[in-house]
Amino acid sequence: MRLHRLALSPATGPIGLLVATSPAGAGGRLLTADLTGAAEVPGPGDPDGRGTAFVTVNPGQGEICFDLNVSGIAPATAAHIHEAPAGQAGPVVVTLTAPTSGSSSDCVAVGRAQAKDILKNSSDYYVNVHNAEFPGGALRGQL
Repeated sequence: MRLHRLALSPATGPIGLLVATSPAGAGGRLLTADLTGAAEVPGPGDPDGRGTAFVTVNPGQGEICFDLNVSGIAPATAAHIHEAPAGQAGPVVVTLTAPTSGSSSDCVAVGRAQAKDILKNSSDYYVNVHNAEFPGGALRGQL
């Protein structure tokens, strides 16, 4: 997610208002996830790690755009969206660019039916970040 600073006149509002925009640009719906090692299933994940995922799902465009930000973990080697409710592990349904230096941002193609299902049942999907120390998953967060 990008933050843009807007300078507004006194008639229209305060100066310095921050406006968030998703990497998808126009269209789509934003989903977010707080990433922690404690949420990893089966655990353990990295107890020191934290992160956020901003995921914009756009079925009409057949794409998912994302911003991943992680800290407190060894360099990430992979990142995905998996399908499973909290407390369960599930298969990879979308491959994301790993935040190897702590952050990554990109858009990836996804089938329209898959995108619609992620929006309809977002709590049944999660973002997972992997690294060499925790190859099964260092951080996880439900969308």
